[in-house]
Amino acid sequence: MPAAKAPIYLCTNLLMKFGTKAIHAGLEPDPATGAIMTPIYQTSTFVQQAPGVHKGYEYARTQNPTRTALEHNLAALENGQFGLAFASGMAAVDAVIKLLEPGDEVISTNDLYGGTYRAFTKIFEPFGIRFHFVGMDAPERVNPYLNDQTKMIWIETPTNPLLNIIDIAAICTVARERGILTVVDNTFASPYLQTPLDLGADIVLHSATKYLGGHSDVVLGALVVRDEELARRLYFIQNSCGAIPGPQDSFLVLRGIKTLHLRVQRSCENARIIAERLQQFSAVNRVLYPGFSSHPGHAVAKKQMRDFGGMVSFTLHDDTVEAATRVLTKTKLFALAESLGGVESLIGHPATMTHASIPREERLRNGLSDSLIRLSVGIEDAEDLVADLEAALGT
Repeated sequence: MPAAKAPIYLCTNLLMKFGTKAIHAGLEPDPATGAIMTPIYQTSTFVQQAPGVHKGYEYARTQNPTRTALEHNLAALENGQFGLAFASGMAAVDAVIKLLEPGDEVISTNDLYGGTYRAFTKIFEPFGIRFHFVGMDAPERVNPYLNDQTKMIWIETPTNPLLNIIDIAAICTVARERGILTVVDNTFASPYLQTPLDLGADIVLHSATKYLGGHSDVVLGALVVRDEELARRLYFIQNSCGAIPGPQDSFLVLRGIKTLHLRVQRSCENARIIAERLQQFSAVNRVLYPGFSSHPGHAVAKKQMRDFGGMVSFTLHDDTVEAATRVLTKTKLFALAESLGGVESLIGHPATMTHASIPREERLRNGLSDSLIRLSVGIEDAEDLVADLEAALGT
């Protein structure tokens, strides 16, 4: 547990509308100069008037004013009370799993970011934590894996990269009845589209590198919770292990958040156009997009999300890595790169990029085929993006 003086970031801006929160929540003009933008406090330590007598800050691993402003803002966006920022999304994942002990068990969705899968299976399983990877598109599928050792259920929705939808409220109801923590990786949706704490989740996680930062220029992770005791446990891990972001990175994410609602809304609009157009290409076998009424998770997505997101995945009739590579190397506006959620559109091949750490047999069993291509649809003009895909895929 942290000392009593350790800051816990209580958010008091919950009544603002989202766009207002994105710009103002947790932020005040700089008291020293009146600067409207939060300053970058590039310092490693803070002068004390006497031992233990200070202005709320002692050492920058523990607290930094730029990071504090970001953590306040993150909490407000997720309708939480306590925000914690980390050096990366994976650092946030690491902190959450450190809540557990050897012998504990985690039920995780079977379609999730490859880096998370790698951390679970290669880092934490050797320490005696057991992970079950389960398709959660039907909530009752978790039931056979529930036992007295189950301490956490890990949800991604929409999932990466198959864009499956998981009913957050239904899973959280099951977990709450048994005293199990629920964690929701909200990276794909962003808080603009989905607020899992409102649906019963205990912890919301973000790779803030993605939609929150939004400009492909920063790596950062985040957690948001409502429970004070849980916040203190996570703060203790954050401070003790030290995987914190610097003030420059915190500033960049704060800057990105100010336009989050505008960027995500445009990405959603573009993704809808592109998903519909992809269905018309003869080379395309299947388009995965929760905005389609035919998508098996459409009804749940419509219930728990405000729109269907800026991510689109599709497979080819020629279900091979070679066929996918031919498409990936022909686009001009869709840049071939890992990551997602930036203003620019990206195209990627999960089987050889973001999910290469998952064994092929397991990938195929979960539906991640060799030809699956993932699009992160940016905020460019939709007509130009469609033309780019036409050139790569043929009409």
